[in-house]
Amino acid sequence: MSQLPDGMVVTDPDILAAYRQDRAADPDAGTPLALIRPTSTAEVQTAVRWCVSHATPIITRGAGTSLSGGSTAVDGAVMISTEKMRELTIDTATRTAVSQPGLFNSEVKAAASANGLWYPPDPSSFEICSIGGNVATNAGGLCCVKYGVTTDYVLGLEVVLADGRAVRLGGKQLKDSAGLPLTKLFVGSEGLLGIITEVTLRLLPPQAPACTVVGTFSSVHDASAAVLAVTSEIRPAMLEFMDSVSINAVEDMLRMGLDREAGALLVAQSDAPGPAGVAEVELIQNAFETHGAAEVFATDDPAEGEAFTAARRAAIPAVEKLGTLLLEDVGVPLPSLPSLIDGVADIASDNSVMISVIAHAGDGNTHPLIVFDPDDADEHDRAHRAFGQIMDLAISLGGTITGEHGVGRLKKAWLPDQVGPDVMELTTLIKQALDPQGLLNPGVIL
Repeated sequence: MSQLPDGMVVTDPDILAAYRQDRAADPDAGTPLALIRPTSTAEVQTAVRWCVSHATPIITRGAGTSLSGGSTAVDGAVMISTEKMRELTIDTATRTAVSQPGLFNSEVKAAASANGLWYPPDPSSFEICSIGGNVATNAGGLCCVKYGVTTDYVLGLEVVLADGRAVRLGGKQLKDSAGLPLTKLFVGSEGLLGIITEVTLRLLPPQAPACTVVGTFSSVHDASAAVLAVTSEIRPAMLEFMDSVSINAVEDMLRMGLDREAGALLVAQSDAPGPAGVAEVELIQNAFETHGAAEVFATDDPAEGEAFTAARRAAIPAVEKLGTLLLEDVGVPLPSLPSLIDGVADIASDNSVMISVIAHAGDGNTHPLIVFDPDDADEHDRAHRAFGQIMDLAISLGGTITGEHGVGRLKKAWLPDQVGPDVMELTTLIKQALDPQGLLNPGVIL
């Protein structure tokens, strides 16, 4: 890799050690041969061509926030980190952002806002997760119930293929039916088919001011029933769920006056303008009250609304203070949401483990957080057994093992149960066609 600038190729063992694991902290992570931190597509191509000529596996890493082991290191692989690929251009005429993959989601949002525009996808980790990782996993977030996920905003990509060629897919045009929809093939492909080096994103006009409605419930079942009552009538701008464990964990961390006695908390928002917004807020309040909310609070103050949104975003790091986490990401069709939440409670009881449930409830995407002590072998086994049972439950309810985090390495054993043998065969055929040597992100999905 002598064609790369000095200092771009890193072999220092101490630095490599910091790149072995992503946020999922996979204990089976290997040790990479080298770390490469390119700044351009051409430099990525150089690295890939060297790996091809030496039959060396390639792991692509963004900000390292993957919760499914999507960028876990493999022994002897070259790790290509996109963290230094940080160019960004906002085009107000076409309402697009052209971003290299290393920009944080929050940075793209801020740049769009500075130009009077809005980039909607907002994972809870938006301040620390990268656009490249968002595209690789088709990340979602809190406002997806109304505004959609990452793929709904990707208009174009530049991708370095497994043989080192760089291809451009799509562009700034809003409509494009030329050829197969290859852009969408790469969104959510988790580094299995190519390395994304540039993304063209669709931007929207600024979001209208939102009104926030908060409801506290005595049980998670009542709260999940209230979710169905809301979503059967409207599509709110946000509808988030927290259980008692996460409420208390967040209160311990933020001290914001959350009701520690509540069994569940719902945070909803409406950004519909004028009378339509008033009607949506009334509907949400009525749905909460009808389904047993002990207290319902509504505010159009942006600071108050953001405080409750921040509480929901803080749930995972707050619960993590209680122990090591196995993070789930299962989703179901909305009518099955109460069955999923009740079923997770049964799994927690059957396995004698703590499972906290938070959720993007408005679109049926839940995050059961399994808390365990990794030094307790029996509890470790019970936690991992519960992990698999939750995915089995989601599949049995017609749902998915991952709504937005990706399959990665941690969930691939359950993927065939969800999609079936024919889809697995088709996935393998696509992988073999684009990466015949199997060098890109080995161990992910397949």
